[in-house]
Amino acid sequence: MNKRYLVALDQGTTSSRAVVFNLEGHMLCAASREFPQIYPQPGWVEHDPMDILSSQIEALRQAVRQAEIDPAEIAAIGITNQRETTLVWERDTGKCVHNAIVWQCRRTASMVDELKENGYGDIIRQKTGLVPDAYFSGTKIKWILDELNLHEKAEKGGLCFGTVDSFLCWHLAEGSPHVTDATNAGRTMLFNLHTQDWDEELLQMLNIPRAMLPKVVDTAQVVGWLKEDILGVKIPIAALAGDQHAALFGQACFERGMVKNTYGTGCFMLMNIGEEFKLSQHGLITTLAWRLNGKPTYAFEGSVFVAGAAIQWLRDEMKLISSAAESEQVALSVENSGGVYLVPAFTGMGAPYWDMYTRGTLVGMTRGTGRAHIVRAALESIAFQSRDLFHAMVQDGGMESPALRVDGGASANQFLMQLQSDLIGLPVVRPKVLETTALGAALLAGLAVGLYDNLEETAAGWHAENTFNPKMKEEKKEKLLKGWHRAVDAARYWAKQEE
Repeated sequence: MNKRYLVALDQGTTSSRAVVFNLEGHMLCAASREFPQIYPQPGWVEHDPMDILSSQIEALRQAVRQAEIDPAEIAAIGITNQRETTLVWERDTGKCVHNAIVWQCRRTASMVDELKENGYGDIIRQKTGLVPDAYFSGTKIKWILDELNLHEKAEKGGLCFGTVDSFLCWHLAEGSPHVTDATNAGRTMLFNLHTQDWDEELLQMLNIPRAMLPKVVDTAQVVGWLKEDILGVKIPIAALAGDQHAALFGQACFERGMVKNTYGTGCFMLMNIGEEFKLSQHGLITTLAWRLNGKPTYAFEGSVFVAGAAIQWLRDEMKLISSAAESEQVALSVENSGGVYLVPAFTGMGAPYWDMYTRGTLVGMTRGTGRAHIVRAALESIAFQSRDLFHAMVQDGGMESPALRVDGGASANQFLMQLQSDLIGLPVVRPKVLETTALGAALLAGLAVGLYDNLEETAAGWHAENTFNPKMKEEKKEKLLKGWHRAVDAARYWAKQEE
């Protein structure tokens, strides 16, 4: 029977999704299952591993059923996942010894402080491209081993560590392969990007036994076959990729200098920097874009901590809008923000500022300032922050970027996308398929099973839906950016006075 479909399993922080695509990259059907978040203490975040697994299987079955396709026609499955979330399970039973510790969890912050104090910060950065942070998996593994006194069992090979891709592979594939791909391995703070292997010095640094680590595979590679009892047929699981890496691939950013920005609760911006490892001078992370046929491609990555979250704040806390969609209409009801700037540093600021103490500020208000000015300022803050990130990437990369490719919920906001184009001075391109993370995982799986011969063929599935070209006069742009940077300085000054 002809293999006519690809399926992506998109395992996220709050839900598990499954998306069915045809070979041309058109989305046919998607299904989603939410699962609970667990907060044992302030700043701690966990997931029940069985919630992750069961919700993903249910979403897969539902998507295939709704698409009304024969599972035997599915050529391959790709898995993309929330990154850094850490699971440890028993090798003989597959049962997790603890809940999954989620990427957002801050319980290991003191461990990270200790690593920095002991002079490991630069070693970690040089080897992994990462800045030491509780965000990454390494200290989460150490916490589980320390807390549950499991070092001896781990040393003897009785335990397996995995990020979510690895955990799903173990439970979904016949024979329980213990694997992860290079993009996910690169988010652990244990993986050496130069050697493309687990690093002995970093493992010793955190007292983590190599015996519990998965085999690192390429991003597009058949790693196992879906158990027959899930869909009634065996299907190759042929790609693993962290969500932002899959989105970069789904946006067909295959050339050096190509950039994508995902507008969600925060923004994740990645720039393809090619096959040469390079460290940022502006606080960006160096990460693997993907690894194909053993060859790594690297990317710069930066985050805007508060993007869509600022619009949620307007809706839920300030009651200035009733829905996120309303923000565009309200913003366009005034000609400009009336000199008002919102710096939404509710949890500090990321690259290129890296100031964890900055707090949100609203500046420039007059007696004439109204609801619409504040709503507009909130939308503008997303574009300003993303522009600063884009500017840092271009400076670090030392290369011109042809455009910014966008996806995520807020990319549907026409006002925001036009402003983004004006501020970076380049086209902003929104694709027809906004499910770029799932699309990337599906295309990577198709590449692994030979449905596509090369990257150019996978790019044929990417189509622009709308292009926003810069229209703003340079003088006006510079004035807006100058005002924004003054507002950021004011927010940082406020925080310093509080210390």
